[in-house]
Amino acid sequence: MAGKRRSYDAEFRAGAVRIVTETGKSAAEVARDLGVHESTLQNWVHRARTRADAEAAGGLSESERDELRRLSAYESMCTTSYE
Repeated sequence: MAGKRRSYDAEFRAGAVRIVTETGKSAAEVARDLGVHESTLQNWVHRARTRADAEAAGGLSESERDELRRLSAYESMCTTSYE
C-alpha cells in the first residue's frame, strides 16, 4: 500500500530551490538534508528555471499565465453558453 502523499508549501519549495541554485549543492544532497525525495526537488528546480528562462526571454510571468488561464476558461464558458 502506498504511503500518504506529503504536501510542501510554496515558501518551503522556494527555499529548497534557492539552496540548490545559490549554493551549488546537488539536488540529491539538498533533498537528503531536507528529507524530500530527490526527484521531487529536481522537479521544483526544473520548474523554477523554466519560469526564470521564460521571464528573461520576455515571456509571461507566473501571474500573467494564471490570468490567461482564467480568462481562457471564462471565454470557453461564455462560448459554450451561446451554443
